Amino acid sequence: MLFTDPDLQAQFNACTPRLQAIIREFREATPSERVEYMIEYAEALPDLPPHLQHRRGEMETVHECQTPVLLLTEVEDGRVHFHFDIPRESPTVRGYAGILAEGLNGASPTEVLATPDDLYRLLGLHEVISHLRLRGLHALLGYIKRQTLSLTATPAAS
Repeated sequence: MLFTDPDLQAQFNACTPRLQAIIREFREATPSERVEYMIEYAEALPDLPPHLQHRRGEMETVHECQTPVLLLTEVEDGRVHFHFDIPRESPTVRGYAGILAEGLNGASPTEVLATPDDLYRLLGLHEVISHLRLRGLHALLGYIKRQTLSLTATPAAS
């Protein structure tokens, strides 16, 4: 058991195995190491692939982020894939997007939707990032979930 708080443990258990591994890594780190990990995830997040550059206009802007953040979610063969366009000069939101990409790309829609909204708390980021930036991180996951739901919702029968 990673968390002594049963609510946090339940949230952790709702995460994908890859996301659980990332959470463990962050929780075992000191606050300053968490910042370093964020930078590593920011650097590892790939730029928008050339074949999607022409689709930038279709990408949704995450307005709550202080940085221009564009998101495109796709579902293929029952698996969700995310594409981000975030400036390299924005390591906080780019790092969080990197964590989400690492932990959720290829997950089922159900797994994505089950991800706790305040994932940043499980990672311990609330201890190292300002409240204003946390608001943007929280919103980014919300946009991912909303796009996933929109792409997988079955239309009501008429």
